[in-house]
Amino acid sequence: MQQTLKILILIAIVLLIPIVPYLVIGELPGERWLSATDDRALAFAVTGGGLLTLDVVLPVPSSIVIALLGGRLGFFPGWICAWLGLTAGNLIGYGIGRLWPQKLALDISESPTFIMLILSRPVPILAEAVTIAAGAMRTRLIHVFAACAAGNLVYAGALAANGSALLAVEWTGPGIFLALFVPVICWFLWRWWLKKSSKGAAA
Repeated sequence: MQQTLKILILIAIVLLIPIVPYLVIGELPGERWLSATDDRALAFAVTGGGLLTLDVVLPVPSSIVIALLGGRLGFFPGWICAWLGLTAGNLIGYGIGRLWPQKLALDISESPTFIMLILSRPVPILAEAVTIAAGAMRTRLIHVFAACAAGNLVYAGALAANGSALLAVEWTGPGIFLALFVPVICWFLWRWWLKKSSKGAAA
């Protein structure tokens, strides 16, 4: 019963963190802020990446921002910029989760958390909530980073490719194709690492 109560409290808190700002201030005009720097590529990239970093705690239209980054900077620069911003935001969310009291921390297997971090990336609110929950559950940082990095590569790659389609059609197909393989590779590396660690511990 105590474990169930802990789970319910954690779910409620991590969902409220991204929901409350949205209810209070609504969605931030990220596309308008980006358009103000449209004539300066570096400022555009920094603004876009910064907005995506804040997405973990503020209602930023991440899909629009990433598409605009891809359209303005081109597929690869937009993809990298979006990936960096999203991943930095995940690390901030993880840090926020680590503030969760130890006595309320949950002892849950890291494998389901790893999968959820990857699969939840395209889902608004849930993506941020899962990252914060990973910190609250004391999931190891290297595992959170690996999962978020893989999920962000796919999410950012697909949207940056869509945005760049008007300017660089030739990169759209290969970009999505490459991005989709990243989580698969990370997953097999993850399983290989777990098997190697278990063998080492047994020895």
